[in-house]
Amino acid sequence: MSALVETEKLTRILPETVPVTLVKDVTLSIGETEFVAVTGPSGSGKSSLLYLLGLLDRPTDGKLSIGGRDTGPMTERERAATRLSMIGFVFQFHFLLPEFTARENVEIPMRRLGRLARPKMRERAGELLTSLGLGEHLDKRPDQLSGGQRQRVAVARALANDPPLILADEPTGSLDSRNSEQVFATLENLVRERGKTVVAVTHDLDMAARMDRRIHIVDGKIDLLPELPHLQA
Repeated sequence: MSALVETEKLTRILPETVPVTLVKDVTLSIGETEFVAVTGPSGSGKSSLLYLLGLLDRPTDGKLSIGGRDTGPMTERERAATRLSMIGFVFQFHFLLPEFTARENVEIPMRRLGRLARPKMRERAGELLTSLGLGEHLDKRPDQLSGGQRQRVAVARALANDPPLILADEPTGSLDSRNSEQVFATLENLVRERGKTVVAVTHDLDMAARMDRRIHIVDGKIDLLPELPHLQA
């Protein structure tokens, strides 16, 4: 399995009066088509790590490579282009634009990348939403959709430019159990059926146990995994 994401001693320190360490000496490798959970206590640095992996924040020290390319020397323009082409994001709160329809929200990353003509963008957005069970909701605004439907629109948006890497930050954190299961199944399908790599921050240990492996973060560092509740005697 080829490595899609690799880090070496990745570190992020906020330069406050008293410096705050968000991520410390994280070295990891995430392969293509892996389904990876990132777990840990609140405030442990899980989301900070995800933002570094997604090029939403710059490390203070260490190395991050995506698709075999060192991101350290990249300009801001190169980082933005890499985000658009290589990475899709799904957050706890969907961050859909309320004045746009589901289809228009999915078109946004395609418009920014600029590879497709407008009719092709519209066609692709419709196909993605339909594949996620939203074929009857293409022209509805976010306020006309349920929480689970809005999150699936966010997944479709993350897939708009067909990136190999999907980063999800508590993607089921604001959903009830039924909608959480639907979103989890959607993410799993991205790996099993579409060949994506999915890295998801989650507090849900049952969900984490169903993923390929788990990276546990404590105080900004990778920690030895504690026993999962369902494995305890």
